[in-house]
Amino acid sequence: MAKRTLDSFFKPSSPKRPKLETETDSTDANAEAKPPSQHPSYPIPIPQLPSHIEVSLEHGLPFKEGHEINNQPHLDLLHFQPYIPRATANEFFKFLRRELPFYRVRYTARRGNISTEINTPRWTTVFGIDETSVFTNGKAVDARTGSPVSPTKYQCTPRPIPDCLEVLRKQVEAHAGGEKGYNFCLVNYYAGGDDSISFHSDDERFLGSRPNIASLSLGGERDFLMKHKPVPVEIGADAKAGATAVGRQIKMSLGSGDMIIMRGETQSNWLHSIPKRKGNTQGRINITFRRAIVPAGTNNYYHYNVGGGGMYRWDEIRREMVETK
Repeated sequence: MAKRTLDSFFKPSSPKRPKLETETDSTDANAEAKPPSQHPSYPIPIPQLPSHIEVSLEHGLPFKEGHEINNQPHLDLLHFQPYIPRATANEFFKFLRRELPFYRVRYTARRGNISTEINTPRWTTVFGIDETSVFTNGKAVDARTGSPVSPTKYQCTPRPIPDCLEVLRKQVEAHAGGEKGYNFCLVNYYAGGDDSISFHSDDERFLGSRPNIASLSLGGERDFLMKHKPVPVEIGADAKAGATAVGRQIKMSLGSGDMIIMRGETQSNWLHSIPKRKGNTQGRINITFRRAIVPAGTNNYYHYNVGGGGMYRWDEIRREMVETK
């Protein structure tokens, strides 16, 4: 055995490598020094992403490759499980819940002569503008001529997608396989099991005939249900039959970071929902990217996701959304 000198026992130890958390804190401090996303249409400035989250989104996606689900009539899905690593997705969830403005929209639904007051069972917010317009240096201009958009073109004031969501939009767009990019970002916050969305399809005309819609889950796990729209019976069949179901109902558990892309004929033929869930359910954020092709889409999304009511912010002490004055 080699002999050790007396000095070796008193030699200063080599400095330890700083922990990753320390490096992350330093990097995040630099990120926070960047100016936030601001726009006259924003009710508040929206901070930049912490650098470690931004780097993960820009260089680490998809975390796992998506697999196709097309084993039923008119069904065309691409399922990533997960698209964003769980730890990053959970941090991203907390950031968006804390920093975005949210709304609890109330509106009147009319069916014939009957009017019903609806209180949206979740918190919502939206950013984007349809393809007839674009944001150039923060101003909405005509996509074809570059002229400023007329103040009367929209019933609302469109908001550009902030940087913290734009970095995600670019990545999702690259993996979605759509012919055209996304120009809208809708964000839903489900505070608990009572927050939900009923069966519906995103088949509005302002989305075009074969919309490509990406749906990303962050935070708590929730069930995602899909069922085929009833198909009218063929002429000559028993008139009492009315309509018949096609295919089997689909149930998927969506965890933090999971993403489903619905494309092709899916929206024209399938309904989807997030049902209520009993028990102690964690909060969940759902981000959807889509493309609206006409101003009616812009008007619709801001009417039903911002509305005319008050803004809500996440209160870290009370652990709930609180309306701001």
